[in-house]
Parts: sequence; structure tokens; C-alpha cells
Amino acid sequence: MKRGKLYLIPTVLAEDTADKVISEEIREIISHTKHYLVENVRTARRFISSLKLGLNIEELHFEVMDKKTRRAELERITQPLMEGVDMGIMSEAGCPGIADPGAAAVALAHEKGVQVVPLSGPSSMFLALMGSGFNGQSFAFHGYLPIDKKMRVQAIKALESEAIQQNRTQIFMETPFRNNQLFQDLITHLHPETLLCIAKNLTGKDELIQTKSAKDWKNNKLDLHKIPVVFVISGGLKIY
Repeated sequence: MKRGKLYLIPTVLAEDTADKVISEEIREIISHTKHYLVENVRTARRFISSLKLGLNIEELHFEVMDKKTRRAELERITQPLMEGVDMGIMSEAGCPGIADPGAAAVALAHEKGVQVVPLSGPSSMFLALMGSGFNGQSFAFHGYLPIDKKMRVQAIKALESEAIQQNRTQIFMETPFRNNQLFQDLITHLHPETLLCIAKNLTGKDELIQTKSAKDWKNNKLDLHKIPVVFVISGGLKIY
């Protein structure tokens, strides 16, 4: 039997930005897709509704796929693919499969011989990297740093050491309500000359992407509480 296609569908990073970041290709695919794997059903339904495609949301099928989803459950909820039905994956924000549990469904799709179709859209990680001015040839994304303060400081120093020694850009984030604590730890424990890029509310009206040394950030009263932020550090800017 012919398999369905698995579409990796980007969503918005900031509210009221769909008109500028969601392409016609994505809108067209959503118009013809009835089955979805999503992190949060409410968020996915709201996103699709915001596109005003004339769809009846009640006729769409959503299955939750998050970090707790195990293989047996994943095989069950992706069964439509085996029956020739196209499905879409939606992250909570941005691109599926990047710092996102959707990667597990993509891996299973490859295993089952299902065609995977990634679609272009906003990714906070890559937008932050592009806007930082740091090395885009060698970089690593680390997701979330440890919650425990001692372990978090150790992680910051380890990432800084690698950034300096290997000129490797280090990218990470934090739960929005802990952003200010992480920012304070960064400017306190990074070497004063280490460069830190703050990329907040990317694509939004109050977007900020700014690179400064740790010592210069100390003079900036930046409130990042409950705002989506990507943090990027580098050993130094090299302009040839």
C-alpha cells in the first residue's frame, strides 16, 4: 500500500506574525491535511484557525506527541501514514524536529519508508545564530541548561571554554520565567570579554537581537522575564 507523506510544518514564534512568516506553500499543505501530530492541541488548533483558510477545525484529527510519547504509542498515532494518509507535525513554536519531540516521528517515518517533507519557516535557533555575528560554520545547540545553579554555572563555563578553544558558537535557551536568572549567571560567570548575543521575541514587534561582551551587558538593565529568548555565546568576533 502506498504510504502517506509526513509534512514538517513550521508555526509562528510570536503572535500575529503568520502573515509575514508563513508561506503560501505551508498554507496550501495545511488546507489539504486532516491529521496532525502536535505538542499541544489547543496551540495547534489556534494556529490553524489564525490562518483563516476556511477549514472546519472540528473535522481535523490531532494526536499529542511530546517527550513522554513512547514507540508503541507513536506507531499507533502514525498509523494513518501506513494507510496512505498524509500527516503534519507541528511544534509548539517554530520548526518541528529542532529542539522538538517531532524528531522521533521523523525517525520512525524513515524506518517505515514514509516520505518526509520539511517545510521552510521560522526557527528561533537559526535566526539567533544568523543575527549574532558569530561563527556559522561550527556551532552547537544545547537546549536547556541545568536548573540547579551550581550545575548551570559549570555548564556555562564548559560552553564558554569550548567556544573559545574551538571557535564554536554555543546556542541555548531557558524556560521564559527563568530567563533573568540565567542572564544574571551569564554576565556574572562569563569572562568579561566573552561575547553574548541576546535574541528575544524573534519575529515579534519588540524583537531584539544584540551582541555585547559580558562586561558591557552588566551595564544594561534587560528584563527578559516571560519572554522567549535564545542565548548565544562566542569566543570572539573574527572579521577578515
